[in-house]
Amino acid sequence: MCHLAGFQPGQQVLDVGCGVATTAVEISRRFGCHVTAIDIDPLMLGRATANVQAAGAANVTVAKADVQALEFPDAAFDRVVIEAVTMFVDRRRAAQEIVRVCRPGGRVLDHEFIYRRPPTTEIRRIFEGEVCPGISFDTADDWMLLYQHAGLTGIQHTTGPFAMMTPLGMVRDEGVGNLLAMLARVAWRRAYRRKMAWLMSRMLRVMPYLGYIVLAGTKPTAQSSRAA
Repeated sequence: MCHLAGFQPGQQVLDVGCGVATTAVEISRRFGCHVTAIDIDPLMLGRATANVQAAGAANVTVAKADVQALEFPDAAFDRVVIEAVTMFVDRRRAAQEIVRVCRPGGRVLDHEFIYRRPPTTEIRRIFEGEVCPGISFDTADDWMLLYQHAGLTGIQHTTGPFAMMTPLGMVRDEGVGNLLAMLARVAWRRAYRRKMAWLMSRMLRVMPYLGYIVLAGTKPTAQSSRAA
């Protein structure tokens, strides 16, 4: 995702759905940006704050915020980064807020999950009815149109297979320490073993249909809008 962002030292970056602030700390460390890392989950915010302090990331600020109603002024950020958040909320409303707080000429980057190929009725029932109740996946074209309608231009995107439940994906998402702790719970508690067995049996069936999209677009300036 970072190669599409064009991060520059001193830029103001909004990290939406920061989780434990891994991405926020990395952007600050690698590129010298000032990062505002937001989440709505108090547990994630607590872990994010601890991780930022442990990393000594003075340029990262952790705050509670709802992507559907951001309490930031218009054009507050040079870059807005989102990872697997927009899919869980009102997508049109969230996209409008994301673009609103991005400055003209700035860039928005979003990483979400998609259906890579049309799901069968059975696959949709398993995934949207059992594994992730209430969640529906869009296609890559749907995400492109969403951000075009929200006002982005020059949208680039890449797609790939779903890797969250693979060993490498779990290490990347959870970190080695958190993954080992999770595996220890699975090993020692029967309830966890049953839950993981139930989840994995279903995920193995639906994973061939799932993938991800990373897209990046630019909020046009007044001059570029007139030229268009």
